[in-house]
Amino acid sequence: MSALPVNGARGEVALRVGKVDLVIAAEMGRLAAVSTALDCKSLADLFTRLSGVEVAAVTTALPLLSVRGDAQAAVKALTLKDFRACADAFNKALAHHFQDAEGNGDAAGTGAAA
Repeated sequence: MSALPVNGARGEVALRVGKVDLVIAAEMGRLAAVSTALDCKSLADLFTRLSGVEVAAVTTALPLLSVRGDAQAAVKALTLKDFRACADAFNKALAHHFQDAEGNGDAAGTGAAA
C-alpha cells in the first residue's frame, strides 16, 4: 500500500511497486493514452490487458496512469512479484467508472445538496 495521499472520490488508488509509492487514476484521457500505446481495439481489450497484468500493459500503464509518485522509478523497480498489486490497483481504478456517479459526486463534494 502506498504512503501517498489518495482521493478515493476521484477514483485514485494507492499502489506500491517495489519500494516506490504511486497513486494511479483511470481518468479517460489517461486510459485513452494507454489504449493507444497498446493498440487496444476495445475497452474490453484494455481491461483484459490491464487486469491480466500483461508485461507491456503494466510498463506502459504505470507512467500514464500515475498521478503522484515516481512512475519511472516504479517501472525500473518492477518485478513479477509486484504484478498482483498492479492488477488489484488497475481493477480498483477501472471499477471506479462503474460505480454510481451520483454517489461519487457527493463524496467529492460536488453533488447537489439533498
